[in-house]
Amino acid sequence: MDEKLEVIVIPVADVDRAKEFYARLGWRQDADRAVGDNFHIVQLTPPGSACSIQFGTGITSAVPGSVQDLYLIVSDIEAARAELVARGVEVSEVFHEGAPGARFHDDAASGRVSGPAPENASYGSFVSFRDPDGNGWLFQEVTTRLPGRVDPAVTSFGSASDLADAMRRASAAHGEHEKRIGHADANWPDWYARYMVAEQAGTELPV
Repeated sequence: MDEKLEVIVIPVADVDRAKEFYARLGWRQDADRAVGDNFHIVQLTPPGSACSIQFGTGITSAVPGSVQDLYLIVSDIEAARAELVARGVEVSEVFHEGAPGARFHDDAASGRVSGPAPENASYGSFVSFRDPDGNGWLFQEVTTRLPGRVDPAVTSFGSASDLADAMRRASAAHGEHEKRIGHADANWPDWYARYMVAEQAGTELPV
């Protein structure tokens, strides 16, 4: 039986303030329901995500701001950060880890290193930000999945921008392929398709 992570509950002190913040991120509002003065639930979903968040009144005993290091996976960390800045969100610079676990700590001695991961390694580049209550989020750039993380028989993209980014990476790799073979590849659509499927599944890429 499939077990799909559906919702994460976020503890907040001010429901309306939290709703405004997450809506400003461009997240879809799925529900906003109140019953009397003691129960209020709001649900929003990030673009392309199969998992939503809920917050409100009377739904959790957790301390507001106590949820940390929730991951949002993006295919282009610089573009994702630029969008947050454009929406008026206070966000860290792009960074990578100079020491294991540095992504989880934002103090001066954490070991975060400015800039994207060397060679833009998948899983290696991050951006952090917080909601008004202090709940913490991480953007993590993932362009190629580790083996076993994705069903190799299924290829899907969460948004048009994710698909476009995958096509750009395939185009760049195909340019190197044509240099190696010394002529234009008339079957480039087939090569693109093999590359994009292999990249997402974390299997060996075509050369």
